[in-house]
Amino acid sequence: MTYARTRPGFRRLAPLTRYISTHAVLAVTASLGGLVILGLTAASAAVYDAVAEKDGISSLDRPALDHVIAWRTPLANRIFTGFTHLGGPLLMTLIASAVTLLMVFRWRSLTPLILMIIAVAGSLTFTNVGKAIVGRARPPLSDAVPPYEHAFSFPSGHTLNSTVIAGLVAYLVAIRLSSRLGVALCVVLAAAWAAAMGFSRVFLGHHWLTDVIFAWLLGLAWLALLITAHRIFLAVRIVETSPEPSQRAGQPFSSTRVSGVNRAED
Repeated sequence: MTYARTRPGFRRLAPLTRYISTHAVLAVTASLGGLVILGLTAASAAVYDAVAEKDGISSLDRPALDHVIAWRTPLANRIFTGFTHLGGPLLMTLIASAVTLLMVFRWRSLTPLILMIIAVAGSLTFTNVGKAIVGRARPPLSDAVPPYEHAFSFPSGHTLNSTVIAGLVAYLVAIRLSSRLGVALCVVLAAAWAAAMGFSRVFLGHHWLTDVIFAWLLGLAWLALLITAHRIFLAVRIVETSPEPSQRAGQPFSSTRVSGVNRAED
């Protein structure tokens, strides 16, 4: 298999790997991914502290809710209620399952299924544990749009799950694309879905603003961890499938080694 037939994402990586060693590629991937994960985790921890101490950014919760209440109309309420239901446990599960199975059968790879199971399991765990630990009450029912919700408020499960699932789908599709415009479109659509879902939760009065912000940050941190782990896994498998053992001792990648990602990912 030649360089031209490798996966698009690794075609872009190949020129760089001619000049640096395999171990350097792994170190750079792990370092950059680790920095992103640490930054997002630190930011989400700061939001949690503000909520626990009832200061800082949490002071914006009430003004933000009052602001969106002024934007409500009967039509807007119906639109956002219908949209927010897509992020609920039932419909979000059905959407994620349908998209994942489509990718599995279309690409003949179990990678989407494995990553999605891990992603959703982590997201649901974070949501349930966070609600149990913080035990934060939702906004008053008088400020909410029915149907009302009564579970604990922090974090927003709809937002967290939507961020993780949309982000993972965008990543899995993007690594199969050779067009930068296509990759950018995947990122924009995933970001728009997560942003709209979070906004709908505040707009309808089902969550405070900080519930949503924390969910965005934690969801992105979990997503960054999954993507970093997957990239490292693929890079390691490229080395393992290289037909030239001498190159695995730290020599630069060859185009043949980069093409091994097809077997590694599938």
